[in-house]
Amino acid sequence: MQFVQFVQLLISGISQGCIYGLMALGFVLIYKATETVSFAQGELMMLGAFCALALMTVAGFPFWLAVPASIAAMGLFGMGLERAVIRPILGQPAFSIVMLTIGIGYVLRGLVTMIPVIGTETHQLPVPYQDLSFRLGALVLSAGQLVVMLATGLLCAALFALFRYSKLGVAMQAAAQNQLAAYYMGIPVQRLDGLVWALAAAVAAVAGLLLAPVTFVHANMGLIGLKAFPAAVVGGFSSLPGAIVGGLLIGIVESLSGFYLPEGFKDIAAFIVVLVMLMLRPNGLFGEPLRKKV
Repeated sequence: MQFVQFVQLLISGISQGCIYGLMALGFVLIYKATETVSFAQGELMMLGAFCALALMTVAGFPFWLAVPASIAAMGLFGMGLERAVIRPILGQPAFSIVMLTIGIGYVLRGLVTMIPVIGTETHQLPVPYQDLSFRLGALVLSAGQLVVMLATGLLCAALFALFRYSKLGVAMQAAAQNQLAAYYMGIPVQRLDGLVWALAAAVAAVAGLLLAPVTFVHANMGLIGLKAFPAAVVGGFSSLPGAIVGGLLIGIVESLSGFYLPEGFKDIAAFIVVLVMLMLRPNGLFGEPLRKKV
C-alpha cells in the first residue's frame, strides 16, 4: 500500500508539474527572444481560462470549439500586447521591461476582478471529462491528470517540430541567438518577437485550460506563475526541454513533500529546490554556461 501511495503521489506530481512546465515554457520562449523575463505569464494563463469560460457559458460554444478559439484569441492578444506595450520600450534596461510585465500582470488581474460577478467569483469550467476516472490495479487515475499529461506531450512534440523542421522555427532560433546578425541576414526580428509573445500567450492559455478543471477559474489562479518561475530556473532559462523537466521536478517534489514532510513544506519546496540548484548549478540542468569577459 505504501508503494501504491507513492506512485499515486508521483502521478499527481507529474500532472501538476506538466502545468508548471508549460508555464515555464512561456518564460523561456520570451527570454530567448528578448533576453528579459515576463512576469505576466500567470495572468495570461488566467485570462485564457476566463476566455474559454466566457465562450462556453456566454457564447454557447461547445468544448471542442471553445478550446482552440480561446488559444487563438490569447495568441492574438499576446501579439498585440507585444506590439503596443513591450516593443516601444525595447532597448531600455532589462529591469524596466521586467517591471513593465509585473505591472501588466496586475492590470490584467485588476481588470478581470472589476467585471461584476464574473471577476469576483470562482467558476467551474465545464469539461466533458470532469468526473471520469480509471482504475489500474490499485491505482486510481483521474481523466484530468491523463489529459494534462497527454496534452503536454502533444504540445511539446508540436513545438519540437516547429523549431526543428519549419523555416519559422529556424528563424526564431537564429533571432534568439543573435538578433543583430539575424536582422542583417534578412530575418524580420521585430515580427518574430511578436510571434514569440503570441506563442507564449497561447501556451499559457493551454496551461490555464488544463489547470481550470482542477483549481477552478478565478482571478488569482495566475499566481501559480510563482511556482513556474522556479521550474524555468531549475531547467535552465535557455532550454525549452529544460522548462518541462524543471516543471516535472518541481511538481514531484511539491507533491511528495506535501505528504511526507510537515505542513508548510509544500509551499516552500519549489524555492528550496531553486536555492539548491543555484548553489550547485547556477545555469540550471540544461542551461548553457555563460561567461562574461571584463
